[in-house]
Order: sequence, then structure tokens, then C-alpha cells
Amino acid sequence: MKTTAAGLLILAASAPTSLAFVRPHPHVVSTAKGILAATSDTALHAGVSVDDLKGARDVIDEIIDKNECGPILVRLAWHDSGTFDKDIDDEWPAAGGADGSIRFDPEIKHGANAGLKIALNLLKPVKKKYPSVSYADIFQMGSACAIELAGGPSIDMKYGRVDVDDPDQCSPEGNLPDAEPDESTGKYGGPGGTKSTEDTTPF
Repeated sequence: MKTTAAGLLILAASAPTSLAFVRPHPHVVSTAKGILAATSDTALHAGVSVDDLKGARDVIDEIIDKNECGPILVRLAWHDSGTFDKDIDDEWPAAGGADGSIRFDPEIKHGANAGLKIALNLLKPVKKKYPSVSYADIFQMGSACAIELAGGPSIDMKYGRVDVDDPDQCSPEGNLPDAEPDESTGKYGGPGGTKSTEDTTPF
């Protein structure tokens, strides 16, 4: 792949688990030595295991190598996690974030998510082969793998995210901040969503 890692950004909500899943990049010297776990190497959530995560990672690597789709997987992970609103105190998953909700209508049809159904379809074989790994974890893992395979760092990811299971749990359109500032104001985002994403600080 020709994609450079410098421009790839991943914002992923941390999972409620103490297990960090890291690995050395296959082409870059790294200090990562594999799995670092403060807990058991077995159940994290819903029966997912370290072996499941390793297997899912390997399938994702194959998908990226075959399709050269790293950038769109990074975008998918960002758009699933970037809806998080820290100011919402209601019970999960009201605040949004990396919860797999982007796989549902209406969220996948939000204007900012145009084209991301391609990424969802690319990752279907991962979920089919490793159903115990949540969609939320698969999406974030896809982004981490993409960054590593582009020559970036091995990301110390945490796994154990839980998926929403109903389209009614999707974040409303407008929660995802814009990637670029408005040319005239220099501000990111705009009105809409559970809370406006517009940056109202003086310009």
C-alpha cells in the first residue's frame, strides 16, 4: 500500500476491560511482543477470547492486503466512534461512541457516512468467522491494522466493546464533527445531533 500513516487518525472509545491487544508490525521493528493481559486470556465479553481476536486480526490483514482498503477502514472506525458525546449522562448507549451502531440504518445513511457501506461489506467475513468478536471491536481493529500495515505504529488497543443491537440506538445525525474546519470561520462541525458539534470559541 502507498498510503502513509502520518495522516491516519483513530479515535476509539476505550473498552471496559484491562486487556490490551498489541502486536509487532510485520515489516517494522517494534517493541510490541504480542498479547499483554492483566486478566485471563479467555473470556472478555460474550465468550470472546484472545485466539478469536488474533484470528480476526489475521483475516483483517488479508482483507487489507487484498483490497488496499486501509483508509476506508480507518474512516469507518472514526465514524463509528466519533459520535461520542461526553456531556450525555444517560444510560449506555445514549452517548454514542464505538458501539457498532454504524452498521444499522439510519446511521449508515447519514450524509457523513457516504460510501462506508463498502467498508462494512469488506469486514463481513470477519464477523462471520469470529461471531464472538463484536462489530465495534472489529471496526476499531480494522483501523489499527490499517495504520500498522501502512507503516504506522503498533497501537495498544483495548478490546471488549459491546454492540448496540437495535437501530433505535443509533446516534442522531449531526453528532460526528467535521474533519476539516469551515474555510470562513475556522470552526469544526455544526448544529445538530444530541448536542451541537459546532465550535463556538472565538475565531
